[in-house]
Amino acid sequence: MGDHKDQSLRVGAAVRRRRRALELTLAVVSARSGLSVPFLSQIENDRARPSQSSLEKVADALRTTAVELLAAADPACSVDVVRAEEPDPELAPRVRSLVRGHHQMHASEFTGDHDAGRELQYRNDQLMFVAEGAVEIEAEGRAYRLGRGDTLYLTGGVRHRWRATVPDTRLIVVAVAEHIEAVRDRSRR
Repeated sequence: MGDHKDQSLRVGAAVRRRRRALELTLAVVSARSGLSVPFLSQIENDRARPSQSSLEKVADALRTTAVELLAAADPACSVDVVRAEEPDPELAPRVRSLVRGHHQMHASEFTGDHDAGRELQYRNDQLMFVAEGAVEIEAEGRAYRLGRGDTLYLTGGVRHRWRATVPDTRLIVVAVAEHIEAVRDRSRR
């Protein structure tokens, strides 16, 4: 229960993401696939499940394969439990994903130290939350010291680096997923 393997997949979001990435309208996909615009809209909104034949037509129209669309599909469940893992002291530091699948949000838990020399920059916004220990984060030329329970919000595009300053630090990073176009054109400000 709550495991993605037991759930059916919603291919509609994968179809929509692929179509938008190619900057195609439903009308263009309809012309290429021979499927009606209303039917394609129902597929994208998960109100219709395409047959294998229809999915292959859509995939061809989107210059991909049915297998690739299914691999990029979202699980149909709305609740998923990611169980805590017993930490292996031999593997510290480590990172684990807190959200499975291809969603609008990405979350990771970092345990232990981190490569403090590695500069990071993400396209979309993120929130860093110190669950245990303490970290030092350098962003926009300033250093921020965060302790247990503290958060730091970074807008997309901010270059930063961080390091744990206390052993066994746990840092939770939650971000808008990279495949989502959440960044506004900041140059217009």
